[in-house]
Amino acid sequence: MIAHLKGVLSATDIDHAVIDVGGVGYLVGASSRTLSAIGPVGEACMVHTEMLVAEDFIRLVGFATAAERDWFRLLTGVQGVGARVALAILSALDAADLSRAIASQDKAMVARANGVGPKLAERIVRELKDKIGAVAIGGSSVAAPTGAGADAVSAMLNLGFRPAEANAAVASAEEELGAAATLDALVRLALRKAAK
Repeated sequence: MIAHLKGVLSATDIDHAVIDVGGVGYLVGASSRTLSAIGPVGEACMVHTEMLVAEDFIRLVGFATAAERDWFRLLTGVQGVGARVALAILSALDAADLSRAIASQDKAMVARANGVGPKLAERIVRELKDKIGAVAIGGSSVAAPTGAGADAVSAMLNLGFRPAEANAAVASAEEELGAAATLDALVRLALRKAAK
């Protein structure tokens, strides 16, 4: 499994980028949001990745943030949402907009993405409502962690915690440990806080 790629951005197109890592060019599918965030061609870049494997293909999909990758995983878990549709949704909506749309059951916002009709949008908001947990809307919401905090949230999600639980536990751990906390320390403290 390839978790991320760090190298030089060789080329971009409408739906993918080529990242040169030690002389090997990796073709990585991506949302338009990720393609605009990873930087100019010829510069160093890093993308979080998800490897898709089927009988007839192996494909890498890249994301500018771990949060976008986690949303991709959630979206592709919904029946009828493949990689192409998930990337279209992530091109149309950032993670915060998607969280708000799911929490408020705003299927019209999700349906703005290419390839997402009203029925599919309704299924997405209905199925993901329980998976993302009760997300606060407005000023009382917890800010999404970045850096080591984002990786700690990803680790918690991989352990089976809901995004809302993982975000709250990691945010609390970051507040206690400070901005210089290591990933290991954040995950340990966040697990203790989530278990309370």
